[in-house]
Amino acid sequence: MTAIEPGRVVAVVGTGTMGQGIAQVALVAGHPVRLYDAVPGRAEQAATTLAGRLDRLVEKGRLDAVTRDAARARLHPARDLAELADAVLVVEAVLEELPVKRDLFAALEDIVADDCLLATNTSSLSVTAVGGALRRPGRFVGLHFFNPAPLLPLVEVVSGFATDETAAERAHATALAWGKTPVRCADTPGFIVNRIARPFYAEALRVYEERAADPATIDAVLRECGGFRMGPFELTDLIGQDVNEAVTRSVWESFFQDPKFTPSLAQRRLVESGRLGRKAGRGWYAYGEDATPPAAAHTAGPEKAPASVVVRGELFAADALPGLIEEAGIGVTREEDAVPGYPGWLELSDGTRLFLADGSAADDAGMPVIHFDLALDYREATRIALAPAAHVAEAALKEAVGLFQALGKDVSVIGDIPGLIVTRTVAMLVDFALDAAARRVAAPEDIDLAMRLGVNYPRGPLDWGGRLGARWALDTLEALHEEYPTGRYAPSQALRRLAAAQEDDAS
Repeated sequence: MTAIEPGRVVAVVGTGTMGQGIAQVALVAGHPVRLYDAVPGRAEQAATTLAGRLDRLVEKGRLDAVTRDAARARLHPARDLAELADAVLVVEAVLEELPVKRDLFAALEDIVADDCLLATNTSSLSVTAVGGALRRPGRFVGLHFFNPAPLLPLVEVVSGFATDETAAERAHATALAWGKTPVRCADTPGFIVNRIARPFYAEALRVYEERAADPATIDAVLRECGGFRMGPFELTDLIGQDVNEAVTRSVWESFFQDPKFTPSLAQRRLVESGRLGRKAGRGWYAYGEDATPPAAAHTAGPEKAPASVVVRGELFAADALPGLIEEAGIGVTREEDAVPGYPGWLELSDGTRLFLADGSAADDAGMPVIHFDLALDYREATRIALAPAAHVAEAALKEAVGLFQALGKDVSVIGDIPGLIVTRTVAMLVDFALDAAARRVAAPEDIDLAMRLGVNYPRGPLDWGGRLGARWALDTLEALHEEYPTGRYAPSQALRRLAAAQEDDAS
């Protein structure tokens, strides 16, 4: 299926930030663009703003003056919906209210030609529901751009229950021709990104609600240990706490209040207090010239490293650590007396054991245990989180802190929370991605691509799961499920089946 040709009219309804961004993308791609807004004068204001954006692109050398002048000549604010009659594609970016969107498309259907492609940019509503009352629902698709639309490459092309394959293919081809990276997905709550990304926010909020760590420390651990571009608290401040909480609540309600998607009471209270993030000058952090700088992440003071450690058994996902410890000049003795096939540990001189977090609490071991968190790359990570059991001696904890400091890491000592921070987050992301792939929400490669481009994850969750192994994710979630028997951490059937298949292949 070919893309809509440059020179053919594209209309954008709704002239907020997203509508203007989509209009700019279509303009630069060579289309005449009709801008419409139900509020009188808004379309003209948006056209003026867009013209200014094009001027700034010229100033920055990203657009030449001739192209800018041609684009400005193709931009036309419309005062009435009837002026969109010659459009071959109409993209809606109005309020996230189902009746408003349905009424708009019902009106458009009486105006545009029968072969005009109709698209909604909704991020949280059902594409099927928005287009359900149309006489020709087959030409209706979701085109979910990410903000800011001119800069972010990802576009989710969403097929509703009644969407024709040819319509979805044409929408996909058009987004590709506009220089975007489109991914195909089914009409499921949250589509790809907003469905699979929920644990990134939810697990951080759970750690905070259990007072295991503060927002700055959680953000730092996920950035500097997990490799994520931004921590969840700073990211939701950027998105807008009200926006992020509304998406979480919408997905939760759409999945019939599945406990896996349960919203956070702490975030609800933040929204109720008006602390909506950067746009309000205050969210989890304060913003503005007079704002008090946020408290720094909790970082342990310098401690002396042990002269040597014992490595017992296999460390699996943390198998890079013994080599790093040796490079730091610390003696390493390797012993194979751990249970074969089960994770091993690092052992300090007094017998305290350092285990990679596995979804259980350190206190559950019934012996002096310190859990350390999962890292994207233990060599490149600049921070590690440690969670000691209550009966770990202070001297042993200091020795563990000194051990990781000798490897060049900042160390954050947090409360004894099952799965720590990165471990529980990644295990949940892997499970959500596997479940989405099994339900054919999207192709596996599109899932990983969407998560890397849409929310800047360092790896796609399926890629991460492949590196860590389905058994690792399953064991982690089963341990978390035992700690929190609410259903939130119950592993999906997709994860269980993959773990079993991998074990059969290995036997």
